Order: sequence, then C-alpha cells, then structure tokens
Amino acid sequence: MSRLFWTIIALIGVTLLLLMANNDAGSTLGMANDDFARFAYMGIWGIVLASALLGSGIPLSHFLRSMAIWIIIILALVAGYQYRYELQDVGHRVTAGLIPGSPISNRDGDGLVTVTLAKADNGHFEVRGEVNGASVPFMVDTGASSIVLSSEDARRAGLDPDKLTYGIPIMTANGTATAANVTLDSIKIGAIERRNIRAMVAKDGRMAGSLLGMNFLNTLSGFSVRGDRLILSD
Repeated sequence: MSRLFWTIIALIGVTLLLLMANNDAGSTLGMANDDFARFAYMGIWGIVLASALLGSGIPLSHFLRSMAIWIIIILALVAGYQYRYELQDVGHRVTAGLIPGSPISNRDGDGLVTVTLAKADNGHFEVRGEVNGASVPFMVDTGASSIVLSSEDARRAGLDPDKLTYGIPIMTANGTATAANVTLDSIKIGAIERRNIRAMVAKDGRMAGSLLGMNFLNTLSGFSVRGDRLILSD
C-alpha cells in the first residue's frame, strides 16, 4: 500500500510539472493541456481502482457486476432529476385517473404554473379544491360571477352558515335562492392558490354542490379548453 501511495503521488507530481512546463505552449505530449489533465486524472483513478480490485481478492466478474449496478443507479438518479417535471406530470395523471376530479399541476421551464382539469362523465369540469385547508369539490361555472359554496361545504371550510345574512338572490339548478357574502382565507385549485377572495354561501339545502366562478378564474393569466381538458394558467 505504501508503494502504491508513493506511486500515485509521483504520477500526480509528474502531471503537474508537465502541465506547468507546457502552460505557455498550450499542449502536452501532443494533447491540449485540458485534455491531458483529464486523461491523467482518469488514468490515476484507473490505477487506484485496479489496485483496489487486485488487493481485495474480489473476482473480476463480481467487481464488474457491482460497478454496472452502481452505474445504472447513478444514471437512473440523473435521469430522474433531469425529467423530474415529466415524472411529476405522470404521477399527477395517474392520481387523476384513480381519483376523479384531481387537478394535474405542472410547472414549465419558465416557472409558469398550470393546472389541468379533466371533464367529468356529466360533461362538466369538476375539481377537488381546498377552501381554508378543507377539501371541497367544485364544478367550474363560467356563468357564475362568484365562487358559491353550498351550506355543507361552507361548514367543512370552517364557516358557520347559521350566522350569515342571506340577502343576495342567485340562480341555481333548483331555481332562485338567496346567498350571503363571505371572504375566504384561501382557496387552492391544485398548485394555484388565492387568499382573501370574495365568495358566497348559498342558503341551506338550496345547492347540492359548490361552484368555481369567474371571480377566481379572472385572477388567472388565462384558461382554455382543449378537448376534454380545461387548463388554468397562473
């Protein structure tokens, strides 16, 4: 081991001396200095690994197999990092397929956040959002001027419908109803979040579900329908 150590030190020393001596010339032994330095670096590491293999007594086939496994692991990690956004997209799509209404959030190379919603079997765009941290299912309604929560969803979000004043007429699938103005601490649709946003709560029993209206959609940089997908852009 002592002989190997001093051999490596000698090789490093010779390499450095050659590079310094040929610094102005720009080449060493017919190779560009940068290429020569890389070649010497890899050669020294090759000597170290070969010496370690020979000294350990491990069969060459076992050593090569272990090296191949580690190379595959490293390449997989590098590929996973390089394609992390694509893999995240695949994960979101799988989740959306398993859990209807799950939003698919993406971030492109420019940092733009988009959320994709799939059309439900009833022909509407539905999404599982969060209101004040509580899960609330919404139907996207471009005909609604405001977010409208059903009484049940409002309770789930920490509001008390019994203490609200209902004086605003609204149209619902069940006909005309009255609603109360409220301010939501937060609403999240996938990775898009808005805080302190106005909403309405429908009187108890007048709505079967909640609506995601234009006062949320108008805060976006844009939204578009592509086939059976609704894409929201932050």
